[in-house]
Formats: sequence, C-alpha cells, structure tokens
Amino acid sequence: MLKIGLLLFIIPVLFTSCQMCSDSGPDSEFEIPDSVMYAETLEVSEEVMEGIISNVSSVIETSSFIRDLDVPYSNSYLATTANLDNYNTNFRRALMLGIYAADLGYLNMYNRTTEVLDYLTSIRRLSGGLNVDQFFNFSTLRRLANSQDNLDSLMFISMQSFNRMDNYLREEQRAHLSAAMVAGVWLEGLYLLTQVAQKSSSDELFDRIAEQKIILDELVIIFKNYGNVHPEFDELYEELAEIKQIFDEVSITYEHGEPEAVEKDGKLMIIQKERSIVNITEEQVNDLTETTEKIRNKLIL
Repeated sequence: MLKIGLLLFIIPVLFTSCQMCSDSGPDSEFEIPDSVMYAETLEVSEEVMEGIISNVSSVIETSSFIRDLDVPYSNSYLATTANLDNYNTNFRRALMLGIYAADLGYLNMYNRTTEVLDYLTSIRRLSGGLNVDQFFNFSTLRRLANSQDNLDSLMFISMQSFNRMDNYLREEQRAHLSAAMVAGVWLEGLYLLTQVAQKSSSDELFDRIAEQKIILDELVIIFKNYGNVHPEFDELYEELAEIKQIFDEVSITYEHGEPEAVEKDGKLMIIQKERSIVNITEEQVNDLTETTEKIRNKLIL
C-alpha cells in the first residue's frame, strides 16, 4: 500500500434537506437513496459548494507540484483556445473557464508570458458571454502578464477574480454555472496530473491522482441533481461516471491517530489526527489517463 501524509477531510452535507450519518468504520461510504436525491432538482447549499471548492486542489498547488517533479513544460497539455466560438452555451462557457483557469496556473508556474496573454484574452471572451467580465481587470492583468517578475501577482489577482465570479454566480441563483466551472478546474487538473504521470511516475504523483476520487464522488452527485433541468449536466454526469467507475476500484482508507491537545487563543483544543492510506495501481492510473483524455478532449473541441 502507498501511504500519504495527514489528510483532514470531511464529506460535506450534499443538500440542505439531508443529514449525514456517521461512518461505521474506515471503509464505510456515504450514500443517499435515489428516491431522496433525485426526486426533484434541489438547490445546492452555499456551504456545500464552498466545501467542494475548498476540496478542489488549488490550481497553483497542482501546477507547483507538477513543476517540482522536474517535468519539462509542454504546450500539448493545454486546452486549445482556437475553438471559442464552439462554446456557445453558458454551460460550455463556464466549464471552459474552469479548464482555462487550471491551464493558467500551469502556464504561470513555467513563466510562459506569451501564452498567458492568449489565455487571458480567451477568459475575457468567455466571462463576457456569461456577463461576469466585470470581475476581471483585464488591463491590469495584461500589464502583469507582460513581465515575468509579476507572474505571481498575476496569478493571485486572477484567482481572486475567479472567486468573486463564483460568489456572484451563486448569489444570482446561477450556482449551476459555478458548479460547471469547478468541474472544469477539477477535470483539467486530473488531466494534467495523469498526462505528467506518463512522463514521471512516482508514488507521490499516484497518491495525488488517487485523491481526486474524493472530489469526484461529490461532483457526480451534484451533476446528477442539476441534470434534471439542465441536460448538459446530465450528459457530463454520464461521462464523469466513466471516470468514477475506475476510481471505484481505488482504495482510500483512513486510520485514526492519537488525539493531540493544543492551545489556541488561550483555550485547550483537541485535534483528531487522521492518516489516509491509498492503494492505486499503475494499470488504474493508465486507465484514468486514457478515459480522462478522451472525455476532456471531447469537451474542448
């Protein structure tokens, strides 16, 4: 078994009307009966979306992890920006905004100034189509992109803009588009990790890929929910289910460690430490690579 470091993870309550039962053991899985989940389309609570967004690895963190593997930069990993006219629905625009956000993080880590400008232009067009371009100060972003010394500031401001856009979409009762954007970030992140795994295999990289199972389990439930009224979500749900089938064979178990007493703000706190143990095979990684590449490439055409 491959072991990874401490992982503190809480599966959020998926809908405001559902209560989560406690696990009976480390191998227990949380399930909601179909009759409860899918009888009608439910509004996904703000707490749920915030939980999922926080669980999606930061695009900066993922890109930094890839760079630190000493894998050379490759523009073949990036989604093309040549097909923007094909993204002519709000769902496709939101999904591609997420994909481009992940690619922007990758470009930033490798200091690819010229390509960054291209992706910023594409992000501007897509966000304009969603009427959320007011959250991007493109003149500032373009100025920062023209200097490699400012790329860290560029990425910070870009991520701030995406976060404000996400909050706005949820406030405007368009949370389904926020979910699509998050799915785009997650899918492109998995694609980048699995592509790199073909060049640089390591236990740490395999562990990082396996951990994506946790987020996918949440995304497919939310997409199934939205699919009742948004057919595009239903279609992507079916495709994500293909990836989930492979992840279902990946084992992640949790072992409780000894509780630790710490002082915070003059108060005693007890922290329950937990260690995750991952078991993923090279064959499973190869299957994930092939399936993720097929689905992702279909979406960006």
